[in-house]
Amino acid sequence: MIVEKLQSDLKEAMKSKDAVRLRTIRSLRSAIMAKEIDMRSGGQASISQEDAMEVLQKQAKQRRDSIAQFIAAGRDDLTKTEEEELAVIESYLPKQLTEAEIQEVVKEIVASTGASGMQDMGKVMGQAMSRLKGVADGNFVQAAARELLTQ
Repeated sequence: MIVEKLQSDLKEAMKSKDAVRLRTIRSLRSAIMAKEIDMRSGGQASISQEDAMEVLQKQAKQRRDSIAQFIAAGRDDLTKTEEEELAVIESYLPKQLTEAEIQEVVKEIVASTGASGMQDMGKVMGQAMSRLKGVADGNFVQAAARELLTQ
């Protein structure tokens, strides 16, 4: 499970004195622990693999958003830090699909649902996000769906 992997990687990062990896893994473990505490009922809870991966994806999205904001503000020093952390986080996430692969999946969904215009966007996005959860950025999925439905 990802929680155990993070624990063992934390030890390795400490031994190798890899400051970026150590800082990022500590941050991830903290976010997972916070989610686990939120989920507690009756004093007991353990986080599922799916919930832990959701936390990692949220952390990656936060880093991407920060990178975009720092680039816009011209803060190269902060951009570099966020990019390093994002690389560590992405090493724990499943391989992301390319834009072409996302477009193919959305094409199949549009064909199978019979979607013909923007009024069917919700129907397409619902199915697309359930199929592509964890392996595709929602912004890319939305862009692909919008492009196909406006043609």
